[in-house]
Amino acid sequence: MSKKHDIIWLQSVDSTNEEAKRHISDIDNLSVLSAWEQTAGRGQRGNTWTSNAGENLMFSIVLKSPVLMAEDHFALNEIAALSVSEFLSTYGIKAQIKWPNDIYVDEKKICGILIENSFRGKSISSSIIGIGLNINQRNFNVNLPNPTSMVLCRAQDGPLDIHRCLEEFMDIFTSLHDRFLSSACDLSPLRQRYLSSLWRLGKPSRFIDYTFLPGGHLDGPMNICTGKVHDTGIPSSDQSGNEFPGIIRGLSPTGNLLVEDLSTRQIREFGFKEIGYIL
Repeated sequence: MSKKHDIIWLQSVDSTNEEAKRHISDIDNLSVLSAWEQTAGRGQRGNTWTSNAGENLMFSIVLKSPVLMAEDHFALNEIAALSVSEFLSTYGIKAQIKWPNDIYVDEKKICGILIENSFRGKSISSSIIGIGLNINQRNFNVNLPNPTSMVLCRAQDGPLDIHRCLEEFMDIFTSLHDRFLSSACDLSPLRQRYLSSLWRLGKPSRFIDYTFLPGGHLDGPMNICTGKVHDTGIPSSDQSGNEFPGIIRGLSPTGNLLVEDLSTRQIREFGFKEIGYIL
């Protein structure tokens, strides 16, 4: 298979996002840094991202030049998450997007995405999109609540070619990037595609409201699947007092989550770190 993308393969780094930040002035637009091992991988909400060396994809995509208006920043989440979901579908794996940008297969997490933007005025001047996608790992840390991988989701035996997987993923990502980010265009079709893959959309669920915390959001890492908070000093009794039944109804124009509170029948809007899921 011919190599069409600028992919830099690294043996071991602390974090591909951090490595991209250190060398961003020397990295071209749409370049990829991928590592066989991360010693300090990071996920959303301050969580760590753990992965066995050489078994999975851990990489960062660098976007440079004016990327988007700041108000449209969620389009980056949508493109990254949809790229993963559509890549998995080419291997017969049906995935869904758990807002804002985790990827789930049958209630298990197969991928996490961390996007870090730099701004110039009202525009995003550069973005680093970090993606951890479980490919060949079969055994996971017992402290991880619900992990899975491509090899566990497929009936076929044998490991997948990690190099090939990244090239195939970048074909999909580049196609979505060129369609929606290369020039000003209508982003509403992108939003509709994201919503069509949104995990638990329209299904009764239980949530934790974190707007009661100091600052109105969660500062410490959280295990989203169990609703347990770490390093915040909030007693579990206080957490449970802010649980509520709800149904995800959609997204606001800026990408915030819209949840119908079934106890009040009101639509509530939550930003990043303001709400947690309970399974």
